[in-house]
Amino acid sequence: MSGGHSPERAALTRSAALASSAMAVTLLGLKTWAAWATSSVSMLGSLADTALDLLASLLTLYAVYLASQPADSDHRFGHGKAEAIAALMQTLLILGSAVAILWQAIQAFGGHRKLAAPEIGIGVSLVGVGLTMLLVAWQKHVVRKTGSIAINTDSLHYQTDIALNLSVIAAVGLEVYAGLHGADAVMGVLIAGWIGYNAVQAARHALDMLMDREWPDEKRTRLIDLARTVPGVEGVHDLRTRSSGVTDFIQFHIWLPPEMPVSDAHAIVDAVEHRLHDAFPGAEIMIHVDPLGHYDKHSQTAAALDA
Repeated sequence: MSGGHSPERAALTRSAALASSAMAVTLLGLKTWAAWATSSVSMLGSLADTALDLLASLLTLYAVYLASQPADSDHRFGHGKAEAIAALMQTLLILGSAVAILWQAIQAFGGHRKLAAPEIGIGVSLVGVGLTMLLVAWQKHVVRKTGSIAINTDSLHYQTDIALNLSVIAAVGLEVYAGLHGADAVMGVLIAGWIGYNAVQAARHALDMLMDREWPDEKRTRLIDLARTVPGVEGVHDLRTRSSGVTDFIQFHIWLPPEMPVSDAHAIVDAVEHRLHDAFPGAEIMIHVDPLGHYDKHSQTAAALDA
């Protein structure tokens, strides 16, 4: 995995964000034509989702650029939270789109509008599935190389688009060829619910980052186990963790024998940092040394995982 602000990482994340934006522009044009030609509510929902994809991709492109910038005098902890702010902005737009699609679908239940040119809707959706699969494959490659949260979230959204396009094919097919009146409207309701669900999940993830939520217990335990394996470390306590964009921040105390010389303590701290950097590339690590058995009485962090 590439380091937090390496040129290779920046180039890969930019390429994925640009590919995402180009894909959204292409599909937006195709689906606008298909929605106009077919009068399909499910296609209209797919079109709205693609329009949001474009906006999300542009926001992701800017957020990835901003988050990749190193810390400066005004932002000592870097710019990683730009990704979370962009995600929250996307969430508001996505929820608004879900409500609009739901309203269109409800209105469609009371009408008897026939779908026109169903082959256009099906053909455009099949093209959308093929192109989206290619994009997702590239995004997964970039995520494996960089660990980018923004690109991973964007990729998850495009993976849902594959299901969305398949649902449009099913809706049009059932409505036109199977004669199931209302299938298109029902699928529109389901699409609205799916879009709304994904918006809530994206908001949760963004809020976790903005509120500096602690890492999952398994990840914290792995970190403590790695630190404890360094010779000389008597214990680990007062661990605090958070993530900001692609950068992890780690802060904890270690116990060392009170009689140990400062130079030896410094060497042990360096060894702990090297081990953790291997496991958590690009992380910002701060380690405080305490004499064995000592707790900082001013600390607000519980010692639930202490040695």
